[in-house]
Amino acid sequence: MNILVTGCNGQLGNEFKKIARYDCNFDWIFTDVDTLNICNENDVKIFFRENKIDICINCAAYTAVDKAEDDEHNARTINSIAVKYLAECCKSHKSLLIHISTDYVFDGKSELPYKENDAISPNSVYGRTKAEGEQNVMKSGCSYIIVRTSWLYSSFGNNFVKTMLRLGTERQFVNVVDDQNGNPTWAYDLACAIMILIQRVDITDIHEVFHYSNEGTIPWSNFAEAIFYIGGKNCEVRPISTKDYGSKANRPAFSAFDKSKIKEFTGIKIPFWRNSLIKCIEEINSNKI
Repeated sequence: MNILVTGCNGQLGNEFKKIARYDCNFDWIFTDVDTLNICNENDVKIFFRENKIDICINCAAYTAVDKAEDDEHNARTINSIAVKYLAECCKSHKSLLIHISTDYVFDGKSELPYKENDAISPNSVYGRTKAEGEQNVMKSGCSYIIVRTSWLYSSFGNNFVKTMLRLGTERQFVNVVDDQNGNPTWAYDLACAIMILIQRVDITDIHEVFHYSNEGTIPWSNFAEAIFYIGGKNCEVRPISTKDYGSKANRPAFSAFDKSKIKEFTGIKIPFWRNSLIKCIEEINSNKI
């Protein structure tokens, strides 16, 4: 069985590469824009025609949240239109599409962890284009799993954890917002959860949305403090408000996920955020990636 991973050089894509090193159950095909431009409909059609794709895991995304406010065309092309091309090809070839989405499809005004069937209400270009991508998957008629995640980090690529580790060495203090609360997610844990999902479903006939993040809800400022403590950085965290931070894009003030559905569906036990953060920082420090 062939698994295509798009966006393979990003955080999550690289975690699937790690899994593939030891996995003997699937044949893996890893692509990024240099080997498959998913924004080109004809390229996608040719790739699916020439390669027997049983499962497509779409890790490709435009994730520069602030930049997207001034670059809506490119954000929509990658997060929405390209997803439509993948979904239509999955429909034509009877492939399962696993599409990664985000907490930004919600407005962050809830007081309770978000469930999969809660109404979406994005309030940023990034969030709107990701929501459009979800709708394109659902309307395509393909077999699909949409997995929404939040606060993703990894030993690969650029992310909050690696930025804090760098700043913890360069500075005596950093300002970090304390009025946005959510669930940090180690990309490796997410990849493992997706692999368990694959084993539990009929890939030819599933149409489901799942939420996945590590357990535990915290503000960004507390997350930064934990990163410095675990990473051995002598750097002070100075909490500030979102208003004082002054980002261009709106960010959800609350984006914790209710993960009851994926736990009941798979039987998995989701790791607590701090335990996964320790493992990721150990990996970063040892360069075992």
